[in-house]
Amino acid sequence: MTQTVLFVDDEEELRNATSQTLMLADLPAMILDKAELALAQISRGFDGVLVTDIRMPDHDGLWLMRKVLEIDPEFPVILVTGHGDVNLAVASIREGAYDFIEKPFAPSRLVSTIQRALDKRRLTLENRSLKREVGGRDKIEARLIGRSDAMVALRKEVRAIAATDADVLITGATGVGKDVTAHALHDLSARGPHPFVHINCAALPVDLVESELFGHEAGAFPGAMRARFGKFEFARQGTVFLDEIDSLPVTVQAKLLHAIQARRITRLGANDPVSLDIRIIAAAKTDLADAVAQGTFRADLLYRLNVVTIHVPPLSDRRDDIPSLFLNLAAQAAARYSKQMPDVPAEVLAQMATKDWPGNVRELRNAADRFVLGLDPATSTNANSTQDTLSDRMAAHEKSLILAALTAHGGSLKQTYEALGLSRKALYEKMQKHGISKADADS
Repeated sequence: MTQTVLFVDDEEELRNATSQTLMLADLPAMILDKAELALAQISRGFDGVLVTDIRMPDHDGLWLMRKVLEIDPEFPVILVTGHGDVNLAVASIREGAYDFIEKPFAPSRLVSTIQRALDKRRLTLENRSLKREVGGRDKIEARLIGRSDAMVALRKEVRAIAATDADVLITGATGVGKDVTAHALHDLSARGPHPFVHINCAALPVDLVESELFGHEAGAFPGAMRARFGKFEFARQGTVFLDEIDSLPVTVQAKLLHAIQARRITRLGANDPVSLDIRIIAAAKTDLADAVAQGTFRADLLYRLNVVTIHVPPLSDRRDDIPSLFLNLAAQAAARYSKQMPDVPAEVLAQMATKDWPGNVRELRNAADRFVLGLDPATSTNANSTQDTLSDRMAAHEKSLILAALTAHGGSLKQTYEALGLSRKALYEKMQKHGISKADADS
């Protein structure tokens, strides 16, 4: 977006002179004669600055400044003052004005002041954008992180399916985040306020699978001293997530199929069926079609489950997401271990983006934990280094993200600026600012 200078003054001669000055400085401007006209242009997201004379008929510059700061307290307002208004201008600085210029002013002074204010505005809007990206995501973006085509498509698919009450089969390699995807489906659905019951089918004791899933009556088997709800009943109005469903014994699969089809279960030792109002989400780490061919999974259960199937992509299909995902996981680890979030050097993020992750997000999370704890020499170099100022720390973080994205895309500038949501010009400027070259992607 092109930054714009709003210049307000009731003197036509000064407006004409300033218009020429800003045009020669290649600063797009709107030259206005009334405060109300400038105020109509201002919004919290307006990318530009305001330069206004203090003394004007009707509404003066101080009125305009106060109205603008009500809209956005961080909006840069530069006041133009006469000699007798200097004390007034100084007082306005305390009210939130960015700077003031005394008439008559040199064109170079005006231009340099405006350029500094534009830089401040740009940083303010970029910081807000980053905060929205990190802290303002909706539930699914906070869970399923990434800007890659694969993750954008996954989020779109999850949003569409969550709005229905269809049962879902989630597939994907170990560690890709099938459980996170299941949680996102539940949270976005109308069942979100109700229970989400995660059942790890691989961890169920073989002789107690039916009791765990469907419950039992007192005396149903030795040791059953009292009646007990199964996990299916506990999830009423909510979601049952059957993780690693390919681990269920074939004998139990038949009863599971009946429960899913009829939405009824019968507790062990009981005769009366119990109706269920639940949604079923299942996940498998293996190809269930192969399991059907090998006789370890029922074909009719597969057909019942895979009416809607979601495939969660591995990290190898979305390498450009790895740097931001690593930073997010490191921040989570720092909070979990009550540690200060360490600085992440550019070389560490570049290493993360190029490394193979056969364990996918789970393996990356372990690496983030080790990094935060300082236990991994390969990724903890300079991890505890700090910059003197917030500006230095932000600059280092920005450089890390650019270098990581450049590395992830094999030095392709086009793919890099598209992944970062920048224009080509903005990427070039940031690379020059941080001393980054295409060759750094191969280092």
